[in-house]
Amino acid sequence: MALRLCSRVLRDSSLVSRLLLGTTRQESATWFLTAGSSRGQRNGFIFTPACFITSDVFLNRLMKGKAVEADGSSYRLPASVLTDSAEQLSLLMRHPDQPENAKVLKVALIGAPNAGKSTLSNQLLGRKVFAVSKKVHTTRSRAVGVLTEEDTQIILLDTPGLTTVSKVKRHNLEKALLEDPWNTVKEADIVVVLVDVSDRWMCGRLDFEVLKCLAQHTDIPAILVLNKVDLLKTKDRLLDITTELTCGVVNGRKLRVRTVIKPPKAEKRSERQPEPSPDVDTAGLEGDADPSSALSREQLKALRSQQGWAHFKDVFMLSSVDKEDVDTLKNYFMVAAKPGSWQYHSEVLTDQTPEQICTNTIREKLLENLPQEVPYSITQSIELWDDGENGELDISVKLYTKKDTHMRMVIGVGGQMVGRMAREAGEDLSRVFLRDVRLKLSAKLKV
Repeated sequence: MALRLCSRVLRDSSLVSRLLLGTTRQESATWFLTAGSSRGQRNGFIFTPACFITSDVFLNRLMKGKAVEADGSSYRLPASVLTDSAEQLSLLMRHPDQPENAKVLKVALIGAPNAGKSTLSNQLLGRKVFAVSKKVHTTRSRAVGVLTEEDTQIILLDTPGLTTVSKVKRHNLEKALLEDPWNTVKEADIVVVLVDVSDRWMCGRLDFEVLKCLAQHTDIPAILVLNKVDLLKTKDRLLDITTELTCGVVNGRKLRVRTVIKPPKAEKRSERQPEPSPDVDTAGLEGDADPSSALSREQLKALRSQQGWAHFKDVFMLSSVDKEDVDTLKNYFMVAAKPGSWQYHSEVLTDQTPEQICTNTIREKLLENLPQEVPYSITQSIELWDDGENGELDISVKLYTKKDTHMRMVIGVGGQMVGRMAREAGEDLSRVFLRDVRLKLSAKLKV
């Protein structure tokens, strides 16, 4: 039924020309479509994000989960973060208040820098606890997000974008950017590979560091998430991207592309080779990152010739800023969770300290408002963290710059820039801590 629904949607569209099918009727995979989304409407066509579910049994369980969610009985308000470090630590140390039939799932989110991992994590959690920016390397170290609903706890392991030793040295980045993603995958129950389909340089093939990571952990199930589909103008391109990034195989089943409607001036994409990225790190192709040393030279050579990964269990297409899209992925995690002991109390939202959330939020505003390399060279120092008389939280943070020109950029004309960043960061922190936050930022030249 889901397959017929998808076929009908595709035939109603002049934008989508192909449908991925299983090789046999018995082995045919299923496209499960989320309902009610109309972001991609164009020429009378409503694009409905889809997920490629390879098991009918799993699909049925997922549908039952959505029925329960629609009833509203499983909904609970997302937790918040305590503003006192000692209290937050005490909460993290509390014994989990799990029910008798507890279930748990550890999810590692990996991908190239700026693929949308933190945005997706925030949407899943229901609060913005991870910094998000259009610039790369916003996330500088691994952080944990905890989603608890009814008897199930989903532990989100948000990681920095996979990068190479040469890039870390070139841009003077922290070593955690190299080590954290690799170490995180080892403890995961499932790996989510995010790909930004709006980036024409990156969507034609998986990042080489991602391929190396997957090749080292073939025992851990992996799913592919095509992110930012709302920014892709030609939606039929999604089917081409899916074929390329999965090597035409999902959960061990070969896929074939059948023409449904030939769009005007259709290009023969299958005959075109993916365009190389303008920022290819050739050193990374040789496996210069220490964590990849487990792979032999022959394995690295084989990976170098691959565009995608032929061992993905399922495929999702979504926009991480759209709650309805992300809820489908969240339900998938809930159904995939296995019986096991919770790691955290149900009131825990993240393992970050309130100070870490504060500095990460400020760094996000620096990245968003300052040009080029300027935000990467700024350090922070929390000067004040105090409860106000009326229940508000007073925070004062000093920003240290290496150059006088950078300091003037931070302050802006008449202090407008630093004032705007303080206001925006304070508003974000208020939503995380669930209390008013008065944030003051000042800049000083580091000597």
